[in-house]
Amino acid sequence: MENSESMNNAVQTAVNTASQMHHEYITPEHLLYGLTQQVDFKASLWQCDANDETIRLQLKSWLETQEKVGDTLTLPIPSLQFTDVMKNALKIALRSNARCVDAKEYVEAILMLQDSMAAYILGKEVDGKEAAFFSALDTLYGARVDEDDYEPDGFMDAPDFRPENWKTLVTDISEEAKTHTPLIGREMELDRTIQILCRMEKNNPLHVGDPGVGKTAIIYGLADMINHNKVPGRIRGCKIYGVEMGQLLAGAQYRGDFEKRIKLILDGAAKENAIIYLDEIHNIIGAGRGSDGGPDASNILKPYLESGRIRFIGATTHDEYNRKMAKDRGITRRFQMIDIKEPSIDETIKIVTGLQHSMQAFHGVVYRKEALEYAVRASARHIPDRHLPDKAIDLIDEAGAMLEVHPMNRSRQYVTKAHIDEILVKICKIQAKALKDNDNEHLESLRQNILNRIYGQDKAVNEVTDAVMMAKAGLNEEDKPLASLLFVGPTGVGKTEVARVLAKELGVELVRFDMSEYTEKHAVAKLIGSPAGYVGYEDGGQLIDAIRNTPNCVLLLDEIEKAHSDIYNILLQVMDYAKLTDNRGQKADFRNVILIMTSNAGAQYASQASIGFGGGVSKGEAMMKQVKKTFKPEFINRLSNIVVFNDMDEHMASMILGKKLRELYAKLKAKNVTASATDEALAYLQKKCFTREYGARETDRVIAHELKPLFMREILFGRLKKGGNAIIDIKDNKLSIK
Repeated sequence: MENSESMNNAVQTAVNTASQMHHEYITPEHLLYGLTQQVDFKASLWQCDANDETIRLQLKSWLETQEKVGDTLTLPIPSLQFTDVMKNALKIALRSNARCVDAKEYVEAILMLQDSMAAYILGKEVDGKEAAFFSALDTLYGARVDEDDYEPDGFMDAPDFRPENWKTLVTDISEEAKTHTPLIGREMELDRTIQILCRMEKNNPLHVGDPGVGKTAIIYGLADMINHNKVPGRIRGCKIYGVEMGQLLAGAQYRGDFEKRIKLILDGAAKENAIIYLDEIHNIIGAGRGSDGGPDASNILKPYLESGRIRFIGATTHDEYNRKMAKDRGITRRFQMIDIKEPSIDETIKIVTGLQHSMQAFHGVVYRKEALEYAVRASARHIPDRHLPDKAIDLIDEAGAMLEVHPMNRSRQYVTKAHIDEILVKICKIQAKALKDNDNEHLESLRQNILNRIYGQDKAVNEVTDAVMMAKAGLNEEDKPLASLLFVGPTGVGKTEVARVLAKELGVELVRFDMSEYTEKHAVAKLIGSPAGYVGYEDGGQLIDAIRNTPNCVLLLDEIEKAHSDIYNILLQVMDYAKLTDNRGQKADFRNVILIMTSNAGAQYASQASIGFGGGVSKGEAMMKQVKKTFKPEFINRLSNIVVFNDMDEHMASMILGKKLRELYAKLKAKNVTASATDEALAYLQKKCFTREYGARETDRVIAHELKPLFMREILFGRLKKGGNAIIDIKDNKLSIK
């Protein structure tokens, strides 16, 4: 039985080392020193957390202390221990029915020696980890593909494992770059990447950035520069090949298939002076590792990463880098990280302008210049959970696809701002009128539209609409919510209704949270996600999820004073920076949110102030005094405005009553019933409904308990079964229908 090619190389290295050091005998220490020069042996040691450099330095130090002979001997002779190692390795190979004697058998034979420095040094490093070490040796050395090992019509004769076919496992990015859209900008990132590639060691750039910021586009830009010889001579003529872990894992049915494919690629790339691009590089951590704890892709790559023979470029996101790669210091120290930041709006406009020609040719449409700029600015504003330029390109691409699917009756199809708005309405779940920033007529009528539905709160409505229009005019700070308002006033005066009407008029959704559900400290944590180890940790934050799903909305936190005081600390960050992060690291953007909080704080003191309580202070002063006691100064200081709502009066009560009756009449009309009320009935209802203590909610109760039951019986069992006319009147000091 013969040695494998790798072991023949190790033995030859041992002979050369002994000859160079002028040693008379070849010892197991020379052989072990030769093995430490091999990439697969290093990777096997790393797999069991052993240090190959420590072993090599200890062996070298020991060998330098050994007796030297003159230069008369041209070739050292094997020592007795070296002979024993070769014999024992052969016996081990025969017992295991191996095809050849490889590194695993020789290492096992070395560890069997008594009074051997090689056995001592190696055994100390792999002590307690022998199983993992031998498993790695078996896998890695077994994965080596030599032309002499091919058997006709055998498993190893598969085309995927022939050395000349390694390019079938990769993507030729240099070739694809010839037809790819040219890179615009990113000069600093490209310069840094080229600089790292020109290093002698650890010449491996790592692009880290959020999804969609253009990491892959930089690689195509680099490939284009290499194709046009616009790079230093060090990397001139190099070709970039992309490797996907999923492609390598696909179809790897047998043990060692995955490792063989990686070895084929690396050996082939080393011969061609290629650059390997690893997109989603975090996937190499654990890729290909079996249940027995064998080596993964990262362990196989480590020797190549350090040697500098092959240049690697990796790409990953910040989250994946921190979650997977940062834990493996052996990988991260071999890469040089480059932070890929999101381009600005102006840079993104240049990028999409550069894509305009290819997009037009693909979809058969014409993009107007103002539509491209609008798509960039609208995506930056209304799609906060994604990044430029990806989200802007998606808008433009989908607008072109929409015209392609639904063409207009004209010879040339033009993509306009209206088409971009139509796509945004579908993506962002907002009404079209919410996107019309220049619709000043709609904003001008906003106050009156709200007043038509909210009675007796003119001042409050004015303050709300002024705050909203200030934000729409772009005069507020960018990194804050559109408005942060605190509504204070007695119950039932229209605080919640104003928020509901405002959302409807602006064309956005109303997201409501009842703060009475968050009275406990642990309940507040549900808004941003429970801490690790607590129930609900996997669910994430309720508030975060709501804003991520509807980033353009009116956020109503009803009866905020009932919540635990920890809620104020959360809201401080929202009002200051318009950002919030949950327990899973997901961020919510509040820049397009109108934050409204309602409170009854100070309402009882306001009613007392009206009759002279507290030295004749006004209702507003009395209420504000209590608000300052309830809420912290830093909380009040970050509010856009505190809106004080008036108490219910008779005029307001009559208008609300009329509104509620009209709503009831509309429901009756659906049953073919026409209803009206006499003056006596209206006076009775108004007297019953008017109360300063309960506000408009008393009106709902009176109608629900005294009036609706009358119609219920008549519609179900009486004369209004098939419809008809009904008059609400008073009989025996009670409501009746005639």
